[in-house]
Amino acid sequence: MKQAKRNKLLQRLAARLELTLEDRLDSEQPLPDGKLWRRWCQAALQSGVKQAQISLVVVDEAEGRALNRDYRGKDYATNVLSFALNEGDTVAGLPLFGDLVFCAPVVAREAAEQGKTLAAHYAHLTVHGMLHLQGFDHEADDEAEAMEALESVILAKLGYADPYAAEKA
Repeated sequence: MKQAKRNKLLQRLAARLELTLEDRLDSEQPLPDGKLWRRWCQAALQSGVKQAQISLVVVDEAEGRALNRDYRGKDYATNVLSFALNEGDTVAGLPLFGDLVFCAPVVAREAAEQGKTLAAHYAHLTVHGMLHLQGFDHEADDEAEAMEALESVILAKLGYADPYAAEKA
């Protein structure tokens, strides 16, 4: 009976999230398994989101830099960019639509510098980006604290260490 309930829950979660993954890399960089990315995205979906259509795109440093420059006015490659159709505002009757663009070389470099596994860093950045798609931000200190706290809770539930632990110490 427990297995039947679990299967129904998994079916509802899968129906709630339509996920696509596009690898635009020319090289053979290690990337997380699609099942992991789905798990991370589902974990970050807030209860008010009934349905989401999310694209995950993995790019090289040149494309990551161009996107960051063109859309944010910052001429360097960053780890993840979030593009929400409605800037995180929900529209009645419509799913959450958005893209998360990961710059694989930056993610790999940061993971090594921070002493994290690549999967742990991708998990953090996926959760972070998903929260941005849902309207969370970190421009003001109070917004940053709230967003970081939520990220830490979600990542703990997924079995990952608090990415902000060093800052809190």
